[in-house]
Amino acid sequence: MGTSMAEGEQTGRGGQGVPGSLAHRVPDLGAMELLLAVARLGSLGGAARELGITQPAASSRVRSMERQLGVALVDRSPRGSRLTDAGVLVTDWARRIVEAAEAFDAGAQALRDRRDSRLRVAASMTIAEYLLPGWLVALRTQLPDTAVSLLAGNSATVAARLLADEADLGFVEGVSVPAGLDSAVIAHDRLVVVTAPGHPWARRRHPLAASELAATPLILREKGSGTRQVLDAALGGLARPLIELSSTTAVKAAAVSGAGPSVLSELAVGEELTNRRLVSVPLADVTLARDLRAVWPTGHRPTGPARHLLSLTRV
Repeated sequence: MGTSMAEGEQTGRGGQGVPGSLAHRVPDLGAMELLLAVARLGSLGGAARELGITQPAASSRVRSMERQLGVALVDRSPRGSRLTDAGVLVTDWARRIVEAAEAFDAGAQALRDRRDSRLRVAASMTIAEYLLPGWLVALRTQLPDTAVSLLAGNSATVAARLLADEADLGFVEGVSVPAGLDSAVIAHDRLVVVTAPGHPWARRRHPLAASELAATPLILREKGSGTRQVLDAALGGLARPLIELSSTTAVKAAAVSGAGPSVLSELAVGEELTNRRLVSVPLADVTLARDLRAVWPTGHRPTGPARHLLSLTRV
């Protein structure tokens, strides 16, 4: 009986099956580099040494390539290894493929170099002012040629920058992860109620009730800030702000001046509490703890300098 067309389509040169994918029909780059080395050196052993593999492994790779292509490529003899006529042709084709792969690799490296030459960071105020400087100093020792730009804003601004591809990595302080972002907890923080020493709360003998704090006009960050989000969620709502300011430093300065009480990150007021420019007011029935997070667009885990920076921040 004759061979059917379907059977013929499944049979390649030398009677071997030929799968549809190029990856199954074309030898890999390692095999092509070995063949080129054999052609250049005239020795399978010399080619093996140049590529850092054993001679048996080189022989096995050549035999595998010959089976894959269905032709003999190398004549082996005690005097060395010589390419067959088919081997000469295949070597010429392989040289073009390897040169194209080298160009591909050079292009990919150029892309990596361009990516690694800069890092755009967006961070909410507390992290930008009190944590990031130390992380960036450490990063510079690892990647001295990377130029870093930092945008400080509230957590909502950080999320917007990341989603608009205007930042490579962000840091936020809110109660939840903004929509469209993945995250990792990188530090923990606690908010504290603070006043100037002359404020009546500074002389309290009993902790402040959460309900009283919620009902008191405070010096606060703007809406969208992580500090404000945490405080609002913990107290179930806030009175209208006494003063609303756009930076942690400004809020702290207003509190130190005696303008009124505020709630700030423990990271931000350590020095002021130590020198008694501010006084911490204990809370009776609520804990204002929060996680600080690194964030990035969903499904796009940080790479390059952003990944290096992330590794320096982990708790």
